Amino acid sequence: MPEKLASRLSRRELLKLGAASLTLLVTRTATGAIGPGSVMAVRVWPAPDYTRITLEDSQPLIYSYQQLSNPARLVVDLEGVEFNSVLARLPGKISAADPYIKLIRAGRNRPGVVRLVVDLKGEVKPQVFTLKPIGEYGYRLVLDLYPAEPIDPLMALLQKQPKPPRQQLAMQEPGELSGEIARMVTIMLDPGHGGEDPGATGQGGSHEKNVVLSIARRLKTRIEAEPNMRTVLTRDGDYYIPLGQRVEKARRVQADLFVSVHADAFTNQTAHGSSVFVLSEHGASSTAARWLARRENASDLIGGVNLKVKDPYLARTLLDLSQTATSNDSMKLGRDVLGQLGDVNPLHQGRVEQAGFAVLKAPDIPSILVETDFISNPEEEKRLNDDAYQNKIAEAIFKGIRNYFAKSPPLAKSTLS
Repeated sequence: MPEKLASRLSRRELLKLGAASLTLLVTRTATGAIGPGSVMAVRVWPAPDYTRITLEDSQPLIYSYQQLSNPARLVVDLEGVEFNSVLARLPGKISAADPYIKLIRAGRNRPGVVRLVVDLKGEVKPQVFTLKPIGEYGYRLVLDLYPAEPIDPLMALLQKQPKPPRQQLAMQEPGELSGEIARMVTIMLDPGHGGEDPGATGQGGSHEKNVVLSIARRLKTRIEAEPNMRTVLTRDGDYYIPLGQRVEKARRVQADLFVSVHADAFTNQTAHGSSVFVLSEHGASSTAARWLARRENASDLIGGVNLKVKDPYLARTLLDLSQTATSNDSMKLGRDVLGQLGDVNPLHQGRVEQAGFAVLKAPDIPSILVETDFISNPEEEKRLNDDAYQNKIAEAIFKGIRNYFAKSPPLAKSTLS
């Protein structure tokens, strides 16, 4: 401390200043700003589209990385981090079935630096970025490993195996729709959330992401019992797909419909019943709808999206949302599905609601978001985990889709098969 300043301070003031400095030092050390930190959690999310590695800490992680070839690998250095038991377990989290990662090595590279070496099964395009704390998560470092040649969902659809004989399917008998559709129709089914984003969690510990994936798979089986209908899932496992990419996938496969499946949650545990939503460009139809849309649109913050990546194709996709015909068809589809859900479960509202859901913003595809039940309601949470009830929900959504096509046959267009 400069002598002139010290001479102006009393002994009591000096003691206060010293105590404050000591408190600051202790606080900074406790938060990890001084001295090495410890990674609190590591998670690996393998998926056909990409594999994600997430490292979580109580403070921002300082990192550098480089991509090497012959053999292909990604090297990541973490500064100011101790090699601990959490990082030691990282290699064991890699599955032999991971599409992109062969193995991971982790260890102390030099004092204060931990090195991760990701041995790859081929060339990838990595995206490495950080996320600020949100929800139950602290600071996260995300390593997204995308294939060097992006997977084309349209080609993947064309390469699908032929459908199994209808009598082999375990779901209910096919509906009256057989033969009524002049061409093959494609329906994009979107199980909400996934991976880093669990969605809502019930009192019994059920995660929305798991329940809706199960329902979507059952719905897929039911729809594909029809000879002229097929489906594509935005995700078929526990991994996160950004909201905009879900819309893009639907457009890439020239989907005729987009159906997003969710399990509702609200602050009041007595809230109950099924709901169907369509996009609103001019405000939500209710306060609850507005609250729900904000929560669902926050999925990208929780699931984790690299905001530095700008996709011009996606920008064009979301540019024009003014197609009146698409909005009208979305409402018709929503009414048909809501009517069928009312035969299975009480309705939360007796009408199709509207709100600004980002996942419904395909300008040329009729799109709805189905809230099957309130997972925050203990009774409905139990039903959502029941196989028979999931089949009933899937059947109701299917019947709504079937009724929609019976009244609004798809227009002729170039087929995908």
